[in-house]
Amino acid sequence: MRKLLIAAAALAAGMMAGCGPAAAQQAQYFEVPKGGRPHDVAAAPDGTVWYTAQRTGKLGILDPKTGRAEEVPLGEGSAPHGVIVGPDGAAWITDGGLNAIVRVDPKTRAVKAWKLPEDTGYANLNTAAFDGRGRIWFTGQTGFYGRLDPASGDMKVWKAPEGRGPYGITATPAGEIYYVSLAGSHLAKVDLESGAATVIEPPTPDQGARRVWSDSQGRLWISEWNSGQLSRYDPKAGAWKSWMPPGEKPRTYSVYVDETDKVWITDFAANAILRFDPATETFQSFPSDRPGANVRQMLGRPGEAWGAESGTDRLVVIRY
Repeated sequence: MRKLLIAAAALAAGMMAGCGPAAAQQAQYFEVPKGGRPHDVAAAPDGTVWYTAQRTGKLGILDPKTGRAEEVPLGEGSAPHGVIVGPDGAAWITDGGLNAIVRVDPKTRAVKAWKLPEDTGYANLNTAAFDGRGRIWFTGQTGFYGRLDPASGDMKVWKAPEGRGPYGITATPAGEIYYVSLAGSHLAKVDLESGAATVIEPPTPDQGARRVWSDSQGRLWISEWNSGQLSRYDPKAGAWKSWMPPGEKPRTYSVYVDETDKVWITDFAANAILRFDPATETFQSFPSDRPGANVRQMLGRPGEAWGAESGTDRLVVIRY
């Protein structure tokens, strides 16, 4: 059995400037096979947790009850980036090494890949989201975004309107698709039929929009790598609002909105996961118990926020 480590990280942190009281929640850590550098993570329907072992080209499957992790090879040259749970309950992966969208069956462990069209070239695939019609949309940081219909196998890829940078992507409760551009520092809404992307410029220039997540009201929460801000865009009002996490020069990487509409981000500078309450506009901090955690993405299920510590070969969960 792999060692399970438990640390009351937030309790040890005390209070930080600009933060609420240290949270009573505990962070629990799970070690996974060394050298995989887990990048993204997703809480699976059966209670296990999936993660992308980017360095070794595998999908990891952690059983939190036992701490055991198994890994499924995705193919020669694989370098998986993102993983999400599809409407079919399977793991759907954006694989930069294979230049493909990959599906792993949770029961049989069967791997199926849909390669990008050859004339696309290397897309540096990053993240994915399903629209309201069962189609998976994805981003490629070299300047692409695309759509795959798993039922028909039809795949379309478009060049991003401002070139390099498409990174994070999300679906709203209404099934609409938005992505953000890290190099382009903007938000974009995609027309689900034509594929045309409409750029929405944030008020902060060159902010480095990295990841995006929708809350239950369809508002878009954005992590800004260059500025360090957490920003929100309300499509109905066309209005932006931003908050700066506490600490010196935050480096805000990921963003995830839980079922209570609390917002989770990761700050590389603070080596911490932060939980933001929009109602009180306060942050709670959960620092890692090891240096260089580098949590690049978060997802969860009710009562649990999961992240992958790419720098320590561990997964982390904060129960709330």
